[in-house]
Amino acid sequence: MSLLAIWSPKGGSGTSVVAAACSLVLARSGPTRLADLAGDQPAILGMGNDPDTGLLDWLALGPEAESEALMRLSVTAAPNLSVLPIGGALLQEVNPSAESGAALAVALRDGPPTVIDLGTANTAAAQGVLEVADISLIVVRPCYLALRRGVRRAFTRRVAGVVLVEEPGRALGVREIADVIGRPVIARVPVREVIARAVDAGVLPTRIPEALERAARDALNAVGLNPSEAGAAA
Repeated sequence: MSLLAIWSPKGGSGTSVVAAACSLVLARSGPTRLADLAGDQPAILGMGNDPDTGLLDWLALGPEAESEALMRLSVTAAPNLSVLPIGGALLQEVNPSAESGAALAVALRDGPPTVIDLGTANTAAAQGVLEVADISLIVVRPCYLALRRGVRRAFTRRVAGVVLVEEPGRALGVREIADVIGRPVIARVPVREVIARAVDAGVLPTRIPEALERAARDALNAVGLNPSEAGAAA
């Protein structure tokens, strides 16, 4: 099945929220996994305490780690949605290799549709995931610094499209973003209080705001994942 990698060249762009929304929308169509290499998904999804064991422990075993062990890390976050958490280890201490990241991506491709939250994708393991992922999306705000970083990243040229987090008062629009990144803007997430409140309260699994759900559906449809319309917000 498909492995969708979501990342951003700059922190604070909303990557983890977009990844959570895409996972929740996909889960309405059937079993879905969300792999968390950024570390924020348990809080975003209201899962309580962060699990002590997670993906970093698996990655630390190296590229020969058994794929079956991934399933033992899985935690249910919502109907049809299981999360593979990052775990309690420190990324800088584990420092997994690109080969381990590629092995993780290969293992995740064998199973239900999976979204992987790579955060800023600035580790060797994240780059290994991007080498193997079936599809990747980049999340950006209309920020000159974010775009400047984006055009310097080799994997930007491989993304299927851009998810734009729209902020009022910015000079850069959809056309400018697409021109600079060199990829189409396939979904737009407005910065709204209702989204921020839902994220802060950890209630996305039960009350995903309509604007965020629409953006997730647009992104998924654009890359051919085509989530079912069943259960969509009115």
